[in-house]
Amino acid sequence: MATDKPVVVYGASGYTGRLICEYLREYGIPFLAAGRDLKRVQEAVAGVPGVDTVEHEVTEVEHSVPALTEAFRGAKVVLNTVGPFARYGHEVVEACLEIGAHYTDTNGEQNWMIDADERYGAEFVARGLVLTPGLAQMYTIGEIAANICLETPGLDTLDIQVFWKGHPTVASTNTILTNAAFAKAYYLEQNEYVEWPADAGLYDVVVPGQHELGLALPWGGTSHPLWFKKDPRVANVRALGGVFNRPLMQGVPQIVAAALARMEGCSEEEKYRIIDEQSALIRSEMPPRENPRINTSLDSVHASGPLGRAHCVIHGNCNYKQTALLNAHAAAHLLQEAPRRTGFASSCQAFGYRELLGTLRAFGLVLEPIVEVHH
Repeated sequence: MATDKPVVVYGASGYTGRLICEYLREYGIPFLAAGRDLKRVQEAVAGVPGVDTVEHEVTEVEHSVPALTEAFRGAKVVLNTVGPFARYGHEVVEACLEIGAHYTDTNGEQNWMIDADERYGAEFVARGLVLTPGLAQMYTIGEIAANICLETPGLDTLDIQVFWKGHPTVASTNTILTNAAFAKAYYLEQNEYVEWPADAGLYDVVVPGQHELGLALPWGGTSHPLWFKKDPRVANVRALGGVFNRPLMQGVPQIVAAALARMEGCSEEEKYRIIDEQSALIRSEMPPRENPRINTSLDSVHASGPLGRAHCVIHGNCNYKQTALLNAHAAAHLLQEAPRRTGFASSCQAFGYRELLGTLRAFGLVLEPIVEVHH
């Protein structure tokens, strides 16, 4: 059955999906909250403060192209939070093409984004639609900071770092293990993808604003090398990510190594079963709601060229709220005007990095960027 709601939140029972519903309510945008378990979606949406002040519907939908197409038909934008996306994203993207809807998701999986671009990018362009995977705090804020640095001409190298304080969700944990089991991680060197060493391990990094060194990982390579591969200003991109909690970071490689050891010699189906099982052991419950006094984020970008330097730091709080707001902003933009770029495009390319920053500032989620330039 088609919907008369312009925006679909798929995976609305999840942590990020519920927060997206909250921000759509603040924008006054009617939405369809969809998921694979009606009771869970109903409970999540019922917990949205003031949800009765915006038109909305709740629906259960089977995860298949025909079912998603039928349920989402009539919508103009689909905001997808059902991951890991290399595992579950294709059906949603194909449904969007069937109904002529724009697509965003919150993924951090390089293999999914490369595949999505190759398989669907041209068709989205032909339809005048945008395909924006990776619309999330962990990627978009760093991209905003990078674009601020690139306002200085002559810089072609980006060294990107993202840190946050918080709890990994079930989906985040699942994604980390899925990336490790099925995907390679890349950085960009002279505009070519270069694989991070499989045994890269933890990197000691300098975290702006504190004396203690931090620990970071390639974190699946992140979205940044993919976005900037299509930017003529940029030739080199390396990105690292981590949490401020050192003991937690020190445990990540062991958790991944233990899971990979269990998967050795297993079929793909068995590997996914182990990943799901391991994710549930690490975090099976909904994380606590973010506290802006505790759950902070930091994105730092050093941009350099032969004779130039720029550094941009963006401090924020509540990274999942940032992710949710960015998706609500994208929906509001797409309901009023065309994206700045169609087909496979980052959020900054599609909606404007200064505009995204302005929205985050307006809702009190990030500080004014701290910028240093030398040239």
